[in-house]
Amino acid sequence: MGQQQLLLIIVGTIVVGIAIAVAISLFNSQASATNRDEVTNDLAQLATVAQGYYRKPRILAGGGRSFGGLRMRDLTSSPANPRNLNGTYTLVPDPVGGDPPFVTLVGEGTEVGNNGVGRVKVVMYVFPDSVSVDGSLSN
Repeated sequence: MGQQQLLLIIVGTIVVGIAIAVAISLFNSQASATNRDEVTNDLAQLATVAQGYYRKPRILAGGGRSFGGLRMRDLTSSPANPRNLNGTYTLVPDPVGGDPPFVTLVGEGTEVGNNGVGRVKVVMYVFPDSVSVDGSLSN
C-alpha cells in the first residue's frame, strides 16, 4: 500500500508540473500578443499624425501633399526618445527625404516576440490614405 501511495504522489507531482509549464507558456504567449497589439495601436496613432502632416500645407508646417521632410519630432511630443510603456518607435529614415509614396514606422515592444529571442517588432507602412502592417518583417 505504501508503494502505491508513493507512486500516486509522484504521478500527481508530474501532472501538476506539466500543468504549470503549460500555464506559463500560455501566459507568455498572451503577453507577447497583447504587447504586439499595443505597439500596433501606437503606430496607428503615429500614422494618423503622419497622414495629417501629408495633407497640411507647407505654409502651416506640413508636407503639402508629400511625406518629404517628415521627422519623428513632427509625430510625437518626445522626439529625442519616442517611447512609452508599450515600446520604442522610430521613423525610417528620419528625416524623410525626397517625395516617397509612403513612410515606414517601426515599433519595438517590451515583450519577447514570436521567435522567442528578440522583442516584439511591428513594421507599418503609412500611405496618404491608408496604412499597412508588414507581417513578414514583424516579430
